[in-house]
Amino acid sequence: MASPDKLSLIVQSSDFDRVHYALVIASAALATGKPVTLFFTMEGIRALTLNFVDAKAEAALKQKQLATFEELLAVCAEMGASFMFCEMGLRVSRVKREQFRSDIEVREGSVVSFIADASSDGAMLYI
Repeated sequence: MASPDKLSLIVQSSDFDRVHYALVIASAALATGKPVTLFFTMEGIRALTLNFVDAKAEAALKQKQLATFEELLAVCAEMGASFMFCEMGLRVSRVKREQFRSDIEVREGSVVSFIADASSDGAMLYI
């Protein structure tokens, strides 16, 4: 089986560990030359806000010499990951666009635009 040519991740959970691992997967794909789109929807949209980061979890990761959420987010942005939020999910989550982080570029989309962005030879993961 051939390796996928693109990775498309649907991040629906606001669980810190799940979102952190989505960034681990995304950064690994980017490091191997695969384009990545992270599509945040429903409660997963909370990961795009500044108050999402769990300070205790970040400290525990750092103590274990593992990449933190903040480090992985920065690396994914630097390596060209595409960050997209679902307009429907935004309404459901009650997060306001103004609450989004300003250090990464996030574009608005829909399920249709996310699927159109995916590759027919790519992989899609739901987190």
